[in-house]
Amino acid sequence: MTADNPAAIAAPRPEWATRAAALLVDVRSALAGLPGADTAVLDHIGSTAVPGLAAKPFLDLQVRIAPLPEENELIARLAPRGYVRARGSRPDSPGVDRDLPRGRTPVDPVVWEKRLYWHEDAQAILHVRRLDSPWGRYTVWFRDWLRAHPAERDRYARLKQQLSAQQVGKADYDDYTRAKTAFFDEVQAAFETWAAREGRSTSS
Repeated sequence: MTADNPAAIAAPRPEWATRAAALLVDVRSALAGLPGADTAVLDHIGSTAVPGLAAKPFLDLQVRIAPLPEENELIARLAPRGYVRARGSRPDSPGVDRDLPRGRTPVDPVVWEKRLYWHEDAQAILHVRRLDSPWGRYTVWFRDWLRAHPAERDRYARLKQQLSAQQVGKADYDDYTRAKTAFFDEVQAAFETWAAREGRSTSS
């Protein structure tokens, strides 16, 4: 983010992976003792998790846990670690309390529920999702598909740069986030097919 562009893109940085790993260790420690914490899956997701991919310099972290902890329990554990509940820039900011439904398989609407947190000092976004969240696994499959397909990674990077240039002068990057959805829509079948061929389960 810059003063004139909330969706400014940074060149890939090797330290993103190291910083994310350290933050995830700290988050796991914060959640210790919660129901489901022992089997929770923690992931570094998003563009900063794909080597060689330019990105907004915010680390996207994910917790997949069952059951989804209550809001007050998460705040009590995460606030001392520097995380605050994120509410979004607008009333309809995407992915704050629920993920937008995605995929062709019918699911119970409750699976889209989530919690979103922001760590100012670390410049990190923490997504807390149900263990059975389709979005939870899609983010991991998409990340790993981009890692395995450099040409698609580079095509995505070009799109991100184009969309970023359109955000100059805007108050937030919600429009950028929504615009990227078109790429996700386009490649979802490809990364789902790849994940199945690679033997990925619904929890990986």
